[in-house]
Amino acid sequence: MHPHPHVPTELKKELSDWHLWTGRSVVIAFAALAGGTVVAFTWLAEHALARFFVFQQAYWWGPLVWLPLSTAAIVWVTMRFAPGAAGSGIPQVMAALEPQCNGRSRRLYVSLRLTVAKILLTTWGLMAGLSIGRGGPSVQIAAGVMHHARRWMPKRAHISEHSLLIAGGAAGIAAAFNTPLGGVMFAIEELSKRSEQRSNSLVLVAIVVAGLMGVSAYGNTSYFGIIRVDGLSTALLFPAILLAVCCGVAGGLFSRLLIVSLSGSSTDWFSSLRRRAPIIFAAGCGMAVALVGVVSGGETFGSGYAHNRAMLESTNDTSSLYVLLKFVATWLSTWAGVPAGVFAPSLAIGGALGNDIAQFTAYLNGPTLIALGMAGFLAAVTQAPLTAFIIVMEMVDGHALVLSLMASAMLASGISRLISAPLYPSLAALQLLRIKPVAEPVKKEG
Repeated sequence: MHPHPHVPTELKKELSDWHLWTGRSVVIAFAALAGGTVVAFTWLAEHALARFFVFQQAYWWGPLVWLPLSTAAIVWVTMRFAPGAAGSGIPQVMAALEPQCNGRSRRLYVSLRLTVAKILLTTWGLMAGLSIGRGGPSVQIAAGVMHHARRWMPKRAHISEHSLLIAGGAAGIAAAFNTPLGGVMFAIEELSKRSEQRSNSLVLVAIVVAGLMGVSAYGNTSYFGIIRVDGLSTALLFPAILLAVCCGVAGGLFSRLLIVSLSGSSTDWFSSLRRRAPIIFAAGCGMAVALVGVVSGGETFGSGYAHNRAMLESTNDTSSLYVLLKFVATWLSTWAGVPAGVFAPSLAIGGALGNDIAQFTAYLNGPTLIALGMAGFLAAVTQAPLTAFIIVMEMVDGHALVLSLMASAMLASGISRLISAPLYPSLAALQLLRIKPVAEPVKKEG
């Protein structure tokens, strides 16, 4: 039996360790800074996207010129000045957590320089009208800010770089979608794969602090607003199962398509062009995204936030082709090589798929299936069902749909695993190829 602690002694020991308290203060201060940075990025990105829609409504043909030129320019700037900013941002943070990534090579994936580049280039991408999100970029942005805290940390604070990166990455999710619980689960499910990377209590506090920055800026509301559901009944069973299966298949195919496209291992003409002339390829992707956007009446441009919100508020008659067109637009936007996240577009695709199933099965409570579709498709793409379930759960008014959301996410994720390898770990493995191996010295004979 362990003796009970002596309260005065333990309190004196706790208060006298200035290294410990300095470390805690630095972590909390940088967590607030990381959350504030993501909030500022959110404001900037949303205003940039709003300016694009003003332009697009005034000149329907404008995206056919502006979008391919911007896509090519973004890829050129990214390749020339910030290659580590390309793509989602989540694979970069996961690569930075790998054992073979040391202090010098870690700067390839997270730094204040990449944070600034990610903010500007992702904002430019949204202002161009690309079908991208800011969830993944927010992870890399916040991780870069938190990682910088190590410069101000006392050596005896016993807070590792891995813990700072996990806290920063999760803080990005918490602040981006105003879902602190989603940030905590993202840290556990995606970033803390090994026991030595498990977050301690101080790291969890940092995630909550960053999430509170989002709450302070936007109030206690979620990214898509509140999804209100009516009483559930057995009538939901068939549409919900059908939806989860469709989300699992579609999300698995989307994930597999992204992995194959971004790995560059294919020998088709398009992949060869992407390797030989990435700027021309990016312009071609931008033109294709613009054409899809024009065909859809502008619905596929941007993150999908406005479309999903209008659908939830029953003010938007969704086209039956929206799921396919948004799927293609998001894939092409990501394949182009711009800094791009897929969280928000995945939520939009899943929500629209739920709306389609509601119409197909004549299920009256459309918002319920929209919410289930959002959780299911995001879980299938990321193969992180608990993160997807909690992010959407924090958007639901009440607890009536909690178990249904969890079941939809788990089933869709399970089906996706039969179709595709995990998206972010696969892309993180590609990121690790950027680390140049150290050549072993040649031994002389004799």
